[in-house]
Amino acid sequence: MNSVIVLGNGESRSAVDIDNLKKIYPIVGCNAIHRDITVDHLICCDHRMVFESLENKNNLSTKIYVRERFYKSFKKIQKNKNIYQLPAVPTNGNIKRDNPEHWGSGPYAILVASLLDHDQIYLIGFDLYSTNNKFNNIYKGTKNYNSTDSLPVDPSFWIYQISETFKHHSHKKYIIVNYKDWKMPKEWILDNVSFMEIENFKNIDQGLALQLNIV
Repeated sequence: MNSVIVLGNGESRSAVDIDNLKKIYPIVGCNAIHRDITVDHLICCDHRMVFESLENKNNLSTKIYVRERFYKSFKKIQKNKNIYQLPAVPTNGNIKRDNPEHWGSGPYAILVASLLDHDQIYLIGFDLYSTNNKFNNIYKGTKNYNSTDSLPVDPSFWIYQISETFKHHSHKKYIIVNYKDWKMPKEWILDNVSFMEIENFKNIDQGLALQLNIV
């Protein structure tokens, strides 16, 4: 099946060899992931992250998606050719979580992937929750990120916004990859959404890699 990978920055992502994934699948990633691999599509909602991504010469061929106000600055004024404006969100309510300004990089990454020409979308590193009452992010404690002892982020906006994308793109198949004891939000229990344990995904990934002779 025609697949794309969306990589979040939750700590479970460290269990997956993302270098191998890049050799097999198109990749949509968020923020500082460009420090580790060059992705095809990079979502940067924060002004600091846009600057950081543009400073990395490995991103010259990456499509970098930014908010409208940043797009006007970087694309039209500074002439950064690989800057793209984030797509319209599938929500049109009047509450805060529907406002595009309150959509973060993770939900936007899944939305961008949903608009690509791929039938199946794997979500890796979308942990949502903390397991130790601390900020859950693989880049915590580094430049432009919260400290290692910061409190976790409330995932309610992410859960709602991502569920709306799932519903809006009901013809797509979404597979959430995480540890066995990870709990699927009730809002994500939909006909086009399923769960896969990380180890099972790694077995599939390894099999494809062998077929393609890249390991």
